[in-house]
Amino acid sequence: MILSMDFLLDPDHCYPALLARDARFDGQWFVGVTSTGVYCRPICRVRAPRRENCRFFPSATLAEAARFRPCLKCRPELAPAARPWSTMDAAAVLAREAARWLDECAPEEASLPALAAHLGVSERHVRRVFTVVHGVAPLQYLQTRRLLLAKQLLTDTRLPIGEIALAAGFSSLRRFNAAFQEHYRLSPTALRKGGAEAETRAAGSALETAELRLDLRPPLLSSALLDFLAARAVPGVEQVDVERLTVSRSVRFVRPGQPDVLGWLSARLPADGDERPRVRLSLSPSLWPVIAPLMPRLRRWLDLDADPQAIAAALGETLAPAAAAGLRLPGSLDRFELAIRAVLGQQVTVAAARTLATRLIAKFGEPLPDAAGAPPGVTHVFPTPATLAAATVDDVAPLGMPGRRAEALIHLARQWPTLAFAQGRGTVEDAIVELAALPGLGPWTAHYMLMRGWSWPDAYLPGDVILKQCLEERAGTPLRPRELIAAAEHFAPYRSYAVLQLWRDAATKSAAAKAARSPSRMVGPE
Repeated sequence: MILSMDFLLDPDHCYPALLARDARFDGQWFVGVTSTGVYCRPICRVRAPRRENCRFFPSATLAEAARFRPCLKCRPELAPAARPWSTMDAAAVLAREAARWLDECAPEEASLPALAAHLGVSERHVRRVFTVVHGVAPLQYLQTRRLLLAKQLLTDTRLPIGEIALAAGFSSLRRFNAAFQEHYRLSPTALRKGGAEAETRAAGSALETAELRLDLRPPLLSSALLDFLAARAVPGVEQVDVERLTVSRSVRFVRPGQPDVLGWLSARLPADGDERPRVRLSLSPSLWPVIAPLMPRLRRWLDLDADPQAIAAALGETLAPAAAAGLRLPGSLDRFELAIRAVLGQQVTVAAARTLATRLIAKFGEPLPDAAGAPPGVTHVFPTPATLAAATVDDVAPLGMPGRRAEALIHLARQWPTLAFAQGRGTVEDAIVELAALPGLGPWTAHYMLMRGWSWPDAYLPGDVILKQCLEERAGTPLRPRELIAAAEHFAPYRSYAVLQLWRDAATKSAAAKAARSPSRMVGPE
């Protein structure tokens, strides 16, 4: 493929960042070195190449299209993704949605006709728009993603090479070997033998102990992320250990026309202030075969592709001081679970919503197969839409909620297969209208579902009491609804992070006020 010069970045801007190994640009672009034929991340620790030998690309796919192969030191497959959030350019939105679908669809579903059908456009149109925006055709983009995932699995795990080929989306070991050799001029077996991390593992290490390394742009405020998840963790489905910096949970991976895949995962986060933060992820054996479509969801769950510097700039020093640097937006591995729990949380406290969710799982949840190998406390999987759709109000309301809310839950479950929100289709505006039209769901719930279910970075939660109090306190005067929206606009396009930080500030002040009222009470385990 002859790469258009339009997709090369200005070396005057990129080369100084390369010399500084500036982590802010990790995943935003890659450097191809003509003297070696290798492309690297900006943070690569090898000796910096000469400027005239550097070619700067906005994506790994473009670097590989120009016939560069990935560096074995900095490992481009680990770089956090660039996440533009423009909603103004229709072509860019279509191309972004196409790339997201290719990232998350099951390997057997990935094809140009299926992509065009998902987007509701012709194959010719999606190919043309995708190539204009991304610089490569959709299937070439998909091939690069598969090869990079295979490279990561070869390095980080002891999975058999045949299983890696299938997990990465190749139809056969022969096709995988041929593609890997052609693109990287190295066989999968040779890469595994030379992998630095793989060599440190015992050759017979059990599959259950295999870990994946997930990189991110520093800093990462792990404590805030874990505190948020811990407050909402439902026993049996999710366990959070703030002291040990771990979060574990059950997973249901839905495959159209095939049985659901049930399993568990455990993520170990780095400490706050770690200069080179990375997440270590352990998976149950059942989830390794679906790691390709699961990987982008795992990254979105912990918001590992966030750009902390851009977020801090939008929030400003008063809202995002140095102590709050690295704030992440907790996402969701299961949009249906998130949607049901959002309805349970309407007009009640976080603790009350957690209690309701615990009762719901106890009655309708599915026991996790082989739970003996799961992390402690992870025993059940959240119920399916079909399970709740078959329930009656008399089944649900006795869990401790009004009949209308029980009706809303059941109706949501019955409508789930037809909702564009469930498949991630359409625009944010369309999804808000679709969700808010469902009985028992208001604007706050619709925005919250999008904020966490779609990892929408610019959500504003209308009617949120704590958000209103915080914004009025900052303004020094009561604010009308339109004035509240205008005040929140100051934090665009990262209003979701502003919401998280304002909630966090309110919780800190509430805890301090409570401690001041009870100065003699001993703080500690009861």
